[in-house]
Amino acid sequence: MSRRERRAAGQKSRANPVVAEARTPSAIFQAALRHQQAGRPLDAQLCCQQALAIDCNHADTLHLLGQLSFEGGQYDHALEWLTRAIRQDPKPEYLASLGNTLQRQGRHEEALKTFDKAVQLRPDDADRWKDLGGALAELRRTDEALLTFQHALKLKPDHWDTAYRCGFLLRETGRPEEALSYFNLVDRLRPNQHVVLEMRAIVLHSLKRYQEALADNLRAYALHPGNADTCNNIGATLQFLSRDEEALPWFDRAVALRPGHVLALLNKAASQLQTHRHAEAERTYRQVQAIDPGNPEPDWNLSLLYMLTGNFEVGWAMREARWNRTNPGVYPEFPVPRWFGGDNIAGKTIVICADEGLGDTIQFARYVPMVAALGARVILVVDPPAHALLSGLQGVSQCVRKDIGPSPPFDLHCPMSGLPLAFGTRLDTIPPGMAYLPPLPEGRLRAWEDRLGPRSRLRVGLVWSGNPVHSNDHNRSTSLRTFAPILDLDATFLSLQKDPRPDDLALLRERTGIVDLTADLTDFVETAALLSCLDVVITVDTSVAHLAAALGRPTWILLPYDPDYRWLLDRDDSPWYPTARLFRQNEKRDYTIVLDRVRGELEVLISAKRQPDLENWRERRDSNPRPPP
Repeated sequence: MSRRERRAAGQKSRANPVVAEARTPSAIFQAALRHQQAGRPLDAQLCCQQALAIDCNHADTLHLLGQLSFEGGQYDHALEWLTRAIRQDPKPEYLASLGNTLQRQGRHEEALKTFDKAVQLRPDDADRWKDLGGALAELRRTDEALLTFQHALKLKPDHWDTAYRCGFLLRETGRPEEALSYFNLVDRLRPNQHVVLEMRAIVLHSLKRYQEALADNLRAYALHPGNADTCNNIGATLQFLSRDEEALPWFDRAVALRPGHVLALLNKAASQLQTHRHAEAERTYRQVQAIDPGNPEPDWNLSLLYMLTGNFEVGWAMREARWNRTNPGVYPEFPVPRWFGGDNIAGKTIVICADEGLGDTIQFARYVPMVAALGARVILVVDPPAHALLSGLQGVSQCVRKDIGPSPPFDLHCPMSGLPLAFGTRLDTIPPGMAYLPPLPEGRLRAWEDRLGPRSRLRVGLVWSGNPVHSNDHNRSTSLRTFAPILDLDATFLSLQKDPRPDDLALLRERTGIVDLTADLTDFVETAALLSCLDVVITVDTSVAHLAAALGRPTWILLPYDPDYRWLLDRDDSPWYPTARLFRQNEKRDYTIVLDRVRGELEVLISAKRQPDLENWRERRDSNPRPPP
C-alpha cells in the first residue's frame, strides 16, 4: 500500500468509529456501548444509527438510544426509543429505563405499572424491586415502598443503596430506632460516606444520643468540609449538649460556606440567646428578616425575645407571627371573626379556645372573667385534662372539651394566648395571679388531708421533668437524681411527676422516702386538691408550676439559664404569680448548683416549722410539771 493509500485509510478509520469492527448490528452496538461508558455520547449515537441502518429493530440499540436521550434530557425522544425497544423484546432492563423516564416526566402512576411489569418478568432481581420501591415512595405509598425495599434487601443483602432507602423512609415515618439499624448497615457495607453519616447523625439526634450524633457529624465534616449543612448540624448538636459557645463558630462557618443560610442564622441567634447575647441575637434575627422577608421564624423569635426583656407591647403583637409558622399548634378553624380587643362585644357570644400547652391555659385563664365582664357570653374550650378544673371559672357560660368543640351559634373567637394582646397587657398591667381559679371541692381537699396525715413535717411536692417532646426539654428538665441534695432533709417529699422517665422511675422505686401518689392524680382538680395540701412545691417549668402558683401555693420554680419569656430575666419573683420564687441557673447551666440553693432555703422553712412545735412542747411541759421524786 502506498503512503497516499495508508493516509486515506487512516482518515476513513477516524471518520468511522467502527471501521475495525465486524459489520453486524451487535458488534456496532458493543462499540456504541463502549463510547457511552467512556462519556462520548455523540460517537455512541453515530454507532447506533449505523446499527439501525442494518437492522432497524435491533432492540439493544433502540434501548441504548433511549438511554442516551434520557441522559441528554430529551425525555420524549427517550420514550419513543424505549417503547420501540420493548416492542421488540420486553426485557426487564428496558422496562426499568422506561419507568425511570416516566418518573422524570412526573408520570409516577405509569412508572409504577412499568416497574411492576419488570418485577413480574424477573421476580428474583433485587434491582427491579428497588425500582418498584422508588416508584411507590414517589407516590407517598410509604409503607408499601418500605416493604418493597426490604424485600429487595433480602434478595441482595449487600445492596447498600436499598438499605439507605429503608433507613430514609423509616426516619421519615418516625421510626428512628429502626432507621438507625439500616444506616449502621450502610456504614458497614460502604464506610465513610458523608451523606450516610449525616443521615445517621440526624437519627441519633432525634433519639437524643447527642454525643454519637456529634461524632458522626464531625466524621461527615472531615470527609466533606465544604458542606454548609454539616457545619450547621454540628452546631445544632452542640446546642443540645449545652455547648453554645462552641456551636457559634460552626454556624458562622455554615454561613460563610453558604451566605444567607437561614437555618444556620436562626440557630446562631438561638445560641446567642442561650449565652445571654440578647442584642446580638436581635441583630441576627433582623438579618434573617432582610434575607427572607416572608419567613415567620425571626418575627416569632423576636417576639419571645422582646417579652423576655419586658417589652410586652411589641412582643404580644409580633407573637402573632406564630400563625404563619409551619406548625402553629392545634387550633380549630372557626367560621367567625377573631376578636382582637377594642370592639364592643356586649351581648355577643365569644369562643375562647386553648391554643398552647396546659401551663399556658392556666396562666391565661385569668383573662376569661375579664372578657365576661365586657358583657360577652363566654364559651371556653380547653384540653380534656383542664376541663373539670376550669368548668367553674368565673364568667364562663359553657366549658367544652377541645376534642369535642363548641356548637354554633357564636359570633367571635379568640385564642387564649391572644387575650394578653386583646387587653394590651404591659408588664405593669398584668392581671392578678391569685384567686382566679374556681374553688376546689371541700370533699377532695379533706380526702387528701386525711390521706397525708398529721402535718408533723414540711410537705414538699416535687416535679423534675416536663414534656419530653417540648423543643426546649433538654434545658428545662432535669432528673430525680439531681434532686438528691435535698432528699435527706427532715421533710415529707411527694412526687408529683407524671410519666417519669425510665431512670427516674427506677430511682423513685429505690427511694422509699418519696411518697408517690401520682396514680390518683386523674385530672387537674385532683392535682390541685393535693397541691393545696402541700407547704411548698419545687418544680421545673411545667404545667404543675402554673397550677400550684395560680392556687397561691408557695412554688419554687427551677429555671434554665435562658428561660421561657414569661419568667423574664434577673429576678427571683414573678409578676404573673405572687407566691412563686424563681431559682435560676447561672452561666454554668447546672441544676445541681440550683438545688444547693434550694436546700438552703428548705432548711430555713424546716427550721421555721420546728420552732412552733418546740414552743408547743415547752408549753405542754411547763403546764404539766413532773412530780417531785
